[in-house]
Amino acid sequence: MVKQADTAGIWIVDDDRGVRFVLAEALRDAGLMVREFGDTASVRAALREATPALLITDVRMPGEGGLALLEELRARQIGPVIVMSAYTDVATTAAAYRAGAVDYLAKPFDLDQALASVQRALADTPHADTAVEIPVAPPHALLGESAPMREVFRLIGRIAASDLNVLVTGETGTGKELVARALHEESARRGKPFVALNTAAIPSELLESELFGHEAGAFTGAMRRVAGRFEQAEGGTLFLDEIGDMPLILQTRLLRVLAGGEFYRVGGRELIRCNVRIIAATHQDLDARVASGQFRADLKHRLDVVRIELPPLRQRRSDIPVLAQHFLATSTQELKLPPKRFSKAALKAIAQRDFPGNVRELENLCKRLAVIASGTEILPADLGKSTDALRGDWTDALREWAERALEHGEADIHTRARESLDRVLLEAALAANGGHRQHAAEALGVGRNTLTRKLGASRTRNKS
Repeated sequence: MVKQADTAGIWIVDDDRGVRFVLAEALRDAGLMVREFGDTASVRAALREATPALLITDVRMPGEGGLALLEELRARQIGPVIVMSAYTDVATTAAAYRAGAVDYLAKPFDLDQALASVQRALADTPHADTAVEIPVAPPHALLGESAPMREVFRLIGRIAASDLNVLVTGETGTGKELVARALHEESARRGKPFVALNTAAIPSELLESELFGHEAGAFTGAMRRVAGRFEQAEGGTLFLDEIGDMPLILQTRLLRVLAGGEFYRVGGRELIRCNVRIIAATHQDLDARVASGQFRADLKHRLDVVRIELPPLRQRRSDIPVLAQHFLATSTQELKLPPKRFSKAALKAIAQRDFPGNVRELENLCKRLAVIASGTEILPADLGKSTDALRGDWTDALREWAERALEHGEADIHTRARESLDRVLLEAALAANGGHRQHAAEALGVGRNTLTRKLGASRTRNKS
């Protein structure tokens, strides 16, 4: 049983009478006094005579919305306030928390969840912070209306304003960098740099210099002083992608920076202090890597202060149609193609796919459809074309090329064919794995050293 609130009770503000009724009855059953309001004007009138022990408000209502009311209540030190909404986008969620909301309920919410939120809010002592201006937040590429994504948005909104380090986990292609960018853009650091580095895409011997910079003459080819990513991100956010693949020796160096907030450039003697928020991401199980000795436990604890786990696309199929339509629209605009749309049958067929490459694979599919589909409406048959056209018997095309080359007496066609094959396979594998060399090598069935050597050879030939 929740302890009885003061005589003003719990106030519920929502233009939806059904929501007010159901929530109010659940709170009354828990022994709480409840008052219901259909708009913010009636709340302001009631505030002339009393103040609530707790206010629960919807975000979007006819006329003035809940965020404006929330801002006013914070200025008058009235609260706590819980915000609820069916529109759980990152910007709205973050704005609510910045304005002083103690919790955010995504509609439709579970009544037990709502009651637990009320219990927590009543048990805590309200904070009498001064009001803060709510800036207009930029739009985010993070999209989704499913329950798992609503929870992701709620977490982003809640922790963005803090300076805590965040670990973002999830399968490849789920959008971990988008989460990192959203955390940065909704934080007080938004006016400072956001710097991203894929630690797995940089050779281990160069990664230290990439992170911390180097002085002139620090190593062969170091002709001048170069600032590292920590210096570039000063005052802002440094996003370290695929942190699970970082070599152990660099893990030790990174740990020292996180612990002391200072470092030396490679080959340098000047101690550099840094003010950077770290957001790390990995598709790997860090606990397992710690257990196997491949990742430092103390570094994991420094990075894993708050964790956001991104669900794979197959666990939020209801988001696939929204994402597909968004990607198709942006693809046609970027490629300067006529607008296209999905038929209902095509969207249904797409939503049934597993997409092991997650959101990235869906985005690539939509880009191919924007180019390959002939009509303005994409049909289920077009979905097959998008892959079948690319998976055709490439050996037929190779045979035609070889016959033409032989007919014209061209030389070294075997060498040229092998070089082209290597280049195409390498580029495709790297693109499919987000530039991650180890994963690209595994997908091709070759060693990472082999892949790196072939890449170097390919770049040398392209320059010559």
